[in-house]
Amino acid sequence: MSRYTRQMILPEVGAEGQARLAGAHVLVVGAGGLGCPVLQYLGGAGVGRITILDGDRVEESNLHRQVLYAMTDIGATKADAARARLLAANPALKIDARAAHLDAANAAGLVAEADLVVDAADSFAVSYILSDECLRQGKILISASALGQSGYAGGFCGGGPSLRAVFPDLPAQAATCATAGVMGPAVGMIGALQAQLALKALLGHQPSPQGQLFIFRLEDLQVSSFRFDGAEEPETALSFIAAAQITPEDTVIELRDASEAPELPAPQARRIPRAGLMAADLPRGQRIVLCCRTGLRAWGAASDLQQAGYGNLALLAAGSST
Repeated sequence: MSRYTRQMILPEVGAEGQARLAGAHVLVVGAGGLGCPVLQYLGGAGVGRITILDGDRVEESNLHRQVLYAMTDIGATKADAARARLLAANPALKIDARAAHLDAANAAGLVAEADLVVDAADSFAVSYILSDECLRQGKILISASALGQSGYAGGFCGGGPSLRAVFPDLPAQAATCATAGVMGPAVGMIGALQAQLALKALLGHQPSPQGQLFIFRLEDLQVSSFRFDGAEEPETALSFIAAAQITPEDTVIELRDASEAPELPAPQARRIPRAGLMAADLPRGQRIVLCCRTGLRAWGAASDLQQAGYGNLALLAAGSST
């Protein structure tokens, strides 16, 4: 146990706490800028079983911030490359690498297998799907987001408020690391904090990371935090579904034009831009599924329909990834 000596001498860890970590199973969704430090620190701390879910491959543009990887990993799936790196550092770990994306169809099974879930994805849809499922199953979710030099990390669900209770609406515009850029140390700090919050939750430390949110504004050298234990769940929530969950009875609206999405998400899908929805005379007696790439456009369109009295709505983020 010399590997964990410096950790075990902490009175809040000890042999009992180390045994709890060794017996824990953590699902980490996303092995990118946030997931890399999360995985390194969870593996280093001796979390016995880790499932890594990421369908992307390592690219050279990742390496300035995803420091778990090397040039020799370019082209490999992130899940497999991360597994190899973690086992090289700590061969005693049990690492399940799954080169796949999370969606509403596989989320329930993945969450059910784990004791705790870490959301290190770069997708609004994935974050809300995970939050909804963790809330339903009573599992703790450690979620974070980072862009530029800013971001947040916090503990949700597991008996506390969900991500929707703090962020009931999506932002008006979407930006990604590819379009807006990101500083490596900023995303690394937030990912390391995710790992710390996950370890505290697994060890049962107080105060609990559930209901705690940290805000990073490193362009202004500011870090703040607040508790949201009393935050209420929204009365209505727009849910994301997977393409496999579309039924023949659904009215499916593809909000993108053919240049954005050459293939329709379902045989009965119709192309209607958001601006044309009110004039489309959509049926009110069946579910309406609104589709775009990230879910942001679909969320806005669904909000328009809600204001017009439509109630049975679902969202499909057809291009979302971990």
